Amino acid sequence: MSRKVDPITLSVIRGVLETTQREMTVALEKTARSSVFNLAHDYSNAIFNHVPEMIMQGQDIPIHLGSLIPAMKCVAGYFGDDIHPGDVLLHNDPAYMGSHMIDTCMYKPVFYKGELVFWTVCKGHLTDIGGPVPAGYNPAATEIYAEGLRIPPVKIFDRGVKRYDVMNLILTNMRARRDQEGDFNAQLGAVQVGERNLIALLDKYGLDEVRASIGELMAMADRQMRSLMDSVPDGVYEGKAVVEDAGHGLGDMAITATVTIEGDACSIKINSPPQVPYFINSYEGNSYSGVYLGVMMFAQLPPPYNEGLYRCISVDMGPKGTICNAKEPAPHMNCTTTPMETLTDAVRLAFEEAAPDHVSAGWGHANGCNIAGWDTRNDEEYVTMVLASIISGAGATPQQDGWHACGPECCFGALTSGDVELLEYSYPIIIHGYSLMTDSGGAGKFRGGSGTRWEVEPIDKPMTFITFGEGRRIPAMGAAGAKSRMVEPKVGRIEISRGGRVDLIKTNVIETINPGERAANMNPGGGGYGNPFARPIDKVVWDVRNRLVSVEGAREDYGVVVEDPETLKVDMAATEALRSQQAIAE
Repeated sequence: MSRKVDPITLSVIRGVLETTQREMTVALEKTARSSVFNLAHDYSNAIFNHVPEMIMQGQDIPIHLGSLIPAMKCVAGYFGDDIHPGDVLLHNDPAYMGSHMIDTCMYKPVFYKGELVFWTVCKGHLTDIGGPVPAGYNPAATEIYAEGLRIPPVKIFDRGVKRYDVMNLILTNMRARRDQEGDFNAQLGAVQVGERNLIALLDKYGLDEVRASIGELMAMADRQMRSLMDSVPDGVYEGKAVVEDAGHGLGDMAITATVTIEGDACSIKINSPPQVPYFINSYEGNSYSGVYLGVMMFAQLPPPYNEGLYRCISVDMGPKGTICNAKEPAPHMNCTTTPMETLTDAVRLAFEEAAPDHVSAGWGHANGCNIAGWDTRNDEEYVTMVLASIISGAGATPQQDGWHACGPECCFGALTSGDVELLEYSYPIIIHGYSLMTDSGGAGKFRGGSGTRWEVEPIDKPMTFITFGEGRRIPAMGAAGAKSRMVEPKVGRIEISRGGRVDLIKTNVIETINPGERAANMNPGGGGYGNPFARPIDKVVWDVRNRLVSVEGAREDYGVVVEDPETLKVDMAATEALRSQQAIAE
């Protein structure tokens, strides 16, 4: 029988765990070297117990957190009893339940009085991981060996002694070594801060009291999820979403999620096409993140957030050798966005069928770029993933419009752009524009959030410009009958301005941008919620006034006829007629 914990002690211990996780995050942000860490915050921190089970996840990057659960178990199982005080482990390999290999994870076992009690864990997106293409994303890769350096579970500290040979081997294979070494040191600082705080917690409250409190926090999360599942009618529900052809010539591919609800338990079965010789395959560990994000978009539960949430959920990823359960040597680097956001949509749509009033619209999918080149200011190579280039719109909900510039879906609001000036200071580039885009939000009674446009030019040397992602033809999915008539402004695209012409690109490519040339990346908006012709006319006019919707968009997407673009006066008779015609057509 579990030990009872008084509510005051439970609240204090919960607060220490939450604060510890946040302090790990702050330590990482303030000491990191690259803009991906210190500006964009593309990292996640978590605390596990000795089992290991995730007992505290941060409100960080969702596509990291779900995959940390199987990854931690795999890495701990790999070393077995060969874990000692002072050890620090490193790992990025998707074949060992990692996400994609550029997300490198550091694990620190925490011992108390000779007993393994906790693990502090930090996962972060490095700016480079070696391989033939800077920043790791190689749209030409047909196997994983053409993508970067795989790091199976390895010790970088052994009983407190740093393995300089191992770290030198890893760093020697990476571009912009100084940035990578700085980010590794920041990750090390984060897990050490976590260890320090947890030992202080144990010193104050004792192991038994802390473990009992953690058990209750896990049970709280379990009860909340079970209560929600129990409120959903028993049945079998299906959601299907499409991974669009982003230039690989393999055609569109559908992912299907079948959700079965029985009482307070839920099982999710994923059906996806065979893996492809293109970088959109996802290994099993990463796919858990996509499934869990789809569940949490539906669940919208309050904290605590820990592994207890998923005790009542079983997942079948389908057979090995599929794009959601890939096997070696499938290329995979794009997997945390494509196909993960599509997998998330499929799961979310299945739950929408089960409980239509409880689900929000889909968010914009990631459609971004990486840049690399030579920085003459310090005579060093630079390379970075431009996280500002994947900031898309959030989906609308049954209560409100979607947030602007909050996506993409895989990051669910945890990613930040960073200041334009700091990016220009860090790299030899000029950012000519970063703005919201008119008509990019999905139409609905509640409008989707707007996507963004990011435009860059190299200063004095050619710049390698690598594109990745999707959402360039299929817009973010709406909910509850939302539908956009104007599709093109709501999808992603790349524009390259050179020699007096503008080239429109909708595929994943590697381009060279010279000084005097510009590359602009446009991201999709979020999906709308509900019938757009039911959106109040005054709200549509407000959107037009604030350039979120154009005059044409007001008419096409919302049935609102603005007769004077200057005064924004509405032709009420024409508007009523247009909306009535649409209602009859439906």
